[in-house]
Amino acid sequence: MDRLLNKFRIRSSLARECLAECLGVYIMILFGCGSVAQVTTSENSNGHYLSINLGFALGTTFGVYVSRGVSGAHLNPAVSLSLCFLGRHPWTRLPFYVLFQILGAFMAAATVALQYYDAIQFYSGGHLTVSGPKATAGIFSTYPADYLSLWGGIMDQVVGTAALMVCILALGDSRNSPAPAGLQPVLVGAVVLVIGVSMGSNSGYALNPARDIGPRLFTYIAGWGDEVFKAGRGWWWVPLVATCAGALVGTLIYELLIEVHHPEKGLISESSAQGQATESRQAVELHPEKKDPKDGLDGTIM
Repeated sequence: MDRLLNKFRIRSSLARECLAECLGVYIMILFGCGSVAQVTTSENSNGHYLSINLGFALGTTFGVYVSRGVSGAHLNPAVSLSLCFLGRHPWTRLPFYVLFQILGAFMAAATVALQYYDAIQFYSGGHLTVSGPKATAGIFSTYPADYLSLWGGIMDQVVGTAALMVCILALGDSRNSPAPAGLQPVLVGAVVLVIGVSMGSNSGYALNPARDIGPRLFTYIAGWGDEVFKAGRGWWWVPLVATCAGALVGTLIYELLIEVHHPEKGLISESSAQGQATESRQAVELHPEKKDPKDGLDGTIM
């Protein structure tokens, strides 16, 4: 078996990372959009809004577990973009990450549509619509509430994605209070959950360009038509642009308010060394019969 698997091993690190990103996003959207499909087609008899939040949160958790060891589990073009600005990810790899993240979301939407095909047809009466009481396009992509203005939608996505990015950076900050390595995916999922339950009603908390445009492209070619790009006063570009802007805002906030205020590593080491030296001198003064280890003798400092 190992010999057979080795024949399929991909040598290019970039290709491996892109495939990991694709599969991670696929898992995230499969569970997330799957939960929306179940709630929608059952007319809330098999789940409610909280079910959708849990679906996306746990989908994110397991998507991160699936891909983090290979690609770092960005799973979000806005996150990849922010990491490039921070110098933690190569700019040359950004287009490839984004492409495969979108591909993963597209394939997940197709899987959900196939799995729930009969349910969607029964629920909608065979009419695939974007708006109205039996609309089903919202299973796959986000659309604004009727009351939401364009500016309000932009602010909604900027604030939500900024909050996501601040929390992600905090969880990975080794000089702050980083999450235990094995628990990071769980806590990232918890961040998605809390954003969903607190900021989800305006427009579905996309927070992720790939999560929205991948499934939207699928619905465009799968029968919902160009209305998926016209609905909500041309809403489709907001989850693309505002989420990226929000991620950069969140990154800037964390860098300016937290990251730059950490003591420099060199200063920490120097301060620690000075502190040890001071303790040694005090100990020798209190116990003159004890020798300083620096003397090359076997004295012990208490």
